[in-house]
Amino acid sequence: MKRIIKITFYATALMLFIASCTKDLNTTPINPTLYTPDNAYISAAGYKQVLAKCYAGLSVTGQQGPAGNPDISGIDEGFGEYIRMYWYHQELTTDEAVISWNDQTVKNFHSQNWGSGDVFIAAMYYRIFYQISLCNEFIRESADSKLDSRGITGQDKINCQSYRAEARFLRALSYWHALDMFGSVPFVTENDAPGKFFPTQISRTDLFSYIESELKAIEPLITNARANEYGRADKGCVWMLLAKLYLNAEVYTGTARYTDCITYCNNLINAGYTLEPKYANLFLADNGGNNEIIFPVEFDGIRTQTWGGTTFIICAAVGGSMKPVDFGIGGGWGGTRTTKPIVQLFYPNLTNGLWHSVTPPKRTNSYPVLNCPGSYQGWNPADPVNVVASVGSNSQYEGYLNFTTAGTQFKFALGSWNDNWGDDGTLTGKLKHGGDNFNVADAGYYKINCDTTAMTYSIIKTTWACIGDATPGGWSADSPMVYDTTTKTWTVTLDLTAGGLKFRANGAWDINYGDATPVNGTLVAGGANISIPAAGTYSITMKLGEPDYTYTIVMHAYDHRAMFWSDGQSLDINDVGTFTDGYGITKWKNVTSTGAAGSNPTYCDTDFPMFRLADVYLMYAEAVLRGGGGGSSSQALGYVNALRERAYGDQEGDITADQLTLPFILDERGRELYWECQRRTDLIRFNEFSQSTYLWPWKGGSKNGISVPSFYNIFPIPSADVSANPNLHQNPGY
Repeated sequence: MKRIIKITFYATALMLFIASCTKDLNTTPINPTLYTPDNAYISAAGYKQVLAKCYAGLSVTGQQGPAGNPDISGIDEGFGEYIRMYWYHQELTTDEAVISWNDQTVKNFHSQNWGSGDVFIAAMYYRIFYQISLCNEFIRESADSKLDSRGITGQDKINCQSYRAEARFLRALSYWHALDMFGSVPFVTENDAPGKFFPTQISRTDLFSYIESELKAIEPLITNARANEYGRADKGCVWMLLAKLYLNAEVYTGTARYTDCITYCNNLINAGYTLEPKYANLFLADNGGNNEIIFPVEFDGIRTQTWGGTTFIICAAVGGSMKPVDFGIGGGWGGTRTTKPIVQLFYPNLTNGLWHSVTPPKRTNSYPVLNCPGSYQGWNPADPVNVVASVGSNSQYEGYLNFTTAGTQFKFALGSWNDNWGDDGTLTGKLKHGGDNFNVADAGYYKINCDTTAMTYSIIKTTWACIGDATPGGWSADSPMVYDTTTKTWTVTLDLTAGGLKFRANGAWDINYGDATPVNGTLVAGGANISIPAAGTYSITMKLGEPDYTYTIVMHAYDHRAMFWSDGQSLDINDVGTFTDGYGITKWKNVTSTGAAGSNPTYCDTDFPMFRLADVYLMYAEAVLRGGGGGSSSQALGYVNALRERAYGDQEGDITADQLTLPFILDERGRELYWECQRRTDLIRFNEFSQSTYLWPWKGGSKNGISVPSFYNIFPIPSADVSANPNLHQNPGY
């Protein structure tokens, strides 16, 4: 069964809640008349269903879908979803993301000006400890003594012991999030008897040691790497979390553990994971089962409906001139963008926005037209869309029509059937007033000309391509374009070099277009070469149909990880609250690798890759550069270049040994892992999160960024918990 979480968590037998971390980290059944340990844990299947709830705690927010019966209270249920809150804390606090909304204190994240009463920080904190409480309950109920007392033996017992190891991993994962974000926190395990009490506070160093010991204890008990059902934890997940723990050990404890990080990176690299050949596929609706992803948090538009998770990541990023349908959603939320320094990771010299061709003028010409009624549009002689036009305002008309079926028939008409033209019966390109229907044998995109004075016409099927010394084939080979029936445009994305290009039909020069003189983005038959200023990846669009014909060419990058939306967006952010200030991110989509929309336009199918192999490669390289043993500089270089070769499609992006430095690693992590909840932890490890070492737009609430105190490196414990629990002490600075 590929998706245990999505299939089984609705049948979970034990629905749990947490009243407050300060008083009750243990749990009680929501409806004890229906679900109690005695009837939930009666079989291995029952244990598996309860385990599914532990996994689902990372994906959903309650018991009945997107909203209505939440796991935690005190905040809008959609805001309280685990991955959404994790994204807020890891991304909005950094240079990678800003948000335009005015929801309570959400903008305080990017300005690094939060306090202990922040509702979103509390939501993350309580979500973490709700998850820990779920796992504690399952671990408590799956002890060998419990299994024996319930008559669960043989293979069923072995399975339940494996489930228990998975729950221990999930608990360790949430305790790692607590360690990373909050430092010293309340601490409760399965050994604390149910009942209300005040949990003690564990130091950051001791919590590090606990997580480390738990993971090492789990390692021999859990399923081998890549051998478990999709979405469930295995040894690969344990190794990954250990590697993450050790990479950041110096931050957490003051003692470096880079050699240990390399050890577990090696385990992962040798476990059979492989890079997904196409980077973009990692963030699409069918990314489930991808062999690069080590641990996903699963989402499904039908089975795990939530206003958080990847639904939030995808929908919040769509706004401005972005088309929701391109992202597989019914509408964008117009919230999140990125800052200039992140764009400059891909375009170091960029100051005024990405290059694009001259924007064609808005159409003001009103040329005389002939309508083209036919079988393809219901024989409507007044149809204003399917027309040919006379640019010279004379008897000569031209245009392009797309016929989707073979055998299409049509005629020319002047708004009604009183004046219409067809073939004269000879099929030799001669018109006749009131003549026969034109019959188009094949489906396709046709260039149509007629002259009502000379009484002639032509109908030529066309396919289109780019050609020129800027294109991959030079002037000797076409680069074909694809017709989009929705936008009625021809498009292609090409890696171009500095030079020129033109558009031509059917691999010949009989029909070709270049730019007007002076250049204005309007196409002219036989016109001038269109100039491309520099090497890069470009999106090329040509719009024919009814004159005037136009084109647009927008530069992206050779690095195909650069997924930015710049149309109508400014590079600089003058107002965080304005969606069009800052480039959009198009990395995450609710469409499949074949272009099909996800199962639901409101809730997304895309799984969240919490751990993946590319991160392992970068951790290995960083740990080597920081002096860890058990690895090599040459191997580190090879792993980094493997990522860059995927990004560039060839070896053009490879770096040399002297370029592999720690600053480069931080930048490369930004290029590879942006918007994947890595950035805050990375910046802290590199001493670039707080203070003035690195400033980015609106850090500290200032447009150009200002220094902030270092105590912001960890979040405060919610003030309500500190007030209620005499065992808790607030983090310094708050």
